[in-house]
Parts: sequence; C-alpha cells; structure tokens
Amino acid sequence: MSGPAPVESPVTAGRSGVDGRVWRIVGVVATLVATTLAVGLSQSWGRADRAADRAAAVPSTTAASPAAVPTVPVVLNGTDDAFIQLLIPMNEGALALIDHVDTRPTGVDPSLRALLDDLRQAHQAELRDLRGILAAGNVPELNIHEGHQMPGMVTAASLDELRATPDAEVPSRAAALLRAHLAQTVVLCRGEQTAGGSPELKALAGRIQQTRATELSALDGRPGAARVD
Repeated sequence: MSGPAPVESPVTAGRSGVDGRVWRIVGVVATLVATTLAVGLSQSWGRADRAADRAAAVPSTTAASPAAVPTVPVVLNGTDDAFIQLLIPMNEGALALIDHVDTRPTGVDPSLRALLDDLRQAHQAELRDLRGILAAGNVPELNIHEGHQMPGMVTAASLDELRATPDAEVPSRAAALLRAHLAQTVVLCRGEQTAGGSPELKALAGRIQQTRATELSALDGRPGAARVD
C-alpha cells in the first residue's frame, strides 16, 4: 500500500518558481540578443545612417525625458523583461567606469570629463526609468548576468584592467569601453522596439536610442573610440 504523496514545501516551491523564471529570462535574453544583432546587421552603420541618427538626436547628451516612469500598471512580455534586466547591469557597469575615471588624477582632458558627467546623468535617469517600469509591471529585479561577459557590458575584469592602466592611456581605454557599451545599447533598443510588448518601454527604448546617438557622436574623434562600420 503506497504512502501519501510527498508535499513540496512553500520555500522549495518558491525557489523553483524563481529558478524557472530566471531560466526563462536567460532564454529570452539569448533570443533578444540574436534578434537585436540581426536588426543591427540589417541596418547600415555607414555615413548615411550616422547623419540620420545625428539629425534625429537631441542636442544634449542627457536623458531626453526625465518623466518616463509610468504612474499606472504596465504589462511586460518576455522581451521587455529581458531588455530591462540586461540594460540595468550594463548601465551600472558604465557608471562604475565613469566613477573610476573620476578618481584618476591625470590623463583625462576637461572635455572628456564633461562628457562623462553628461553620461552619468543620462545613465542614472535611465536606471530610474527602467526600474520604475519594472516596478509598474510588478516584476522583481534579477541580476542574472552577474559574472557574464555580455557584449558591451563593462565587467569587473574590465575595471580591473582599467585600474592597472597607466594614467596616460586611461582616456583611450575608457573611450573604447564606452563606445562598445553605447553601440550595443543602440542594438538592444532597436530589438526592444521590434519585439517588445509594452508601449511605455518601447517608447523609453526609443528615447534611449536617440540619446545614445548623441553620446556616440560626442565620442567621435577620440583615441580608442573609433566607430566600426
């Protein structure tokens, strides 16, 4: 005679649910990256596109809209969730890079420091907006990319290398890391606008993409920040 069926504890069930959601997000992230790369490859990065991007860009490198956080609940699909969960650590990595450059006593010209200040303000505003939309969608923030080498992400290893870089080489190295970060964010924003479901998040992605166009233009001509077409 068989005994009673084992009962799954609430803790185990909850953990299983979270783990399952993490793996679903990982799968959607992989799909999002593949989709965004396809979108990026399908659009020319030649001079015509650069001129169009710059014409559409706002004149400041700060965030285009500081009031993007919705005041009503929003519905996020898998692509929306994956986009936010990826862009948050990407922005945090860029901010860590900017903070480190600020600690270097020499080798950074005033114009680059001014640009970094603008980037800091824009990225902090984007983080507030991204987390606001995540909260409005009643979705918890998950750092599923910790320790991963994602395209365009400033990692702990990258920062360690920057700390060991001589002062004179810091501006070019920092500019190269920022160029990769900004360019990859443009690709991700295009993918969100193509496959995302939330109108609020797709609109924010459009504004971030526009801001990135201005930021990339501001990096043009700096050592280490050459655009790859």
